[in-house]
Amino acid sequence: MIKICGLTRRVDAETAARHGATAIGFNFWPKSPRFVVPEMAAEIVKGLSEDITTVGVFVDEAPDVMRSVADRVGLGAIQLHGGEPADYGEALGRPVLKAFGVGSLEQMRAWPSETLILLDAVDSPARGGTGMRVDWTQAARVARERRVVLAGGLTPDNVAEAIATVRPFGVDVASGVERSPGIKDEDKVRRFVTEARDAFARLGRDRT
Repeated sequence: MIKICGLTRRVDAETAARHGATAIGFNFWPKSPRFVVPEMAAEIVKGLSEDITTVGVFVDEAPDVMRSVADRVGLGAIQLHGGEPADYGEALGRPVLKAFGVGSLEQMRAWPSETLILLDAVDSPARGGTGMRVDWTQAARVARERRVVLAGGLTPDNVAEAIATVRPFGVDVASGVERSPGIKDEDKVRRFVTEARDAFARLGRDRT
């Protein structure tokens, strides 16, 4: 998974898809600087290739609200960034990414094995997208036990090293490819996706 998160514009979704991202994310938490309403997200994803997974980011929202937004937008997955309990996954009817800090392994173990673990920098006020870097050594330990999507401080310049060190299932970036919150930089998106794809290809050859 190569995910470009915090989209607020159609042009940035098209850019991400054109350069080979496999997932895009929309932040439905009102306090986020990248907040979008469901109607805007639905317009952005309209006509995009079905090969790209659309992900909705929520913080401590009720399951019925998340299901409603997911249906209106056409989300393929839901990402949880609050203190949601482990049984939320069953109530959502879609694949789930659950965000944790790298030191929360015991809490992660309470979640079903099919839940993707998003490792992000712990920052309660912002709930992600801060550019703060995760400890890759600790992240690598988690990745040996769970399927991990690595976030937190990734950029086109460090994503290849991060993938080689952590060996995650995927990577997720927001601020690292932006000109300002919610406004992506096409060259950074292109470079990030290219570097990530090449690093995952090398990882695959190493595993073989």
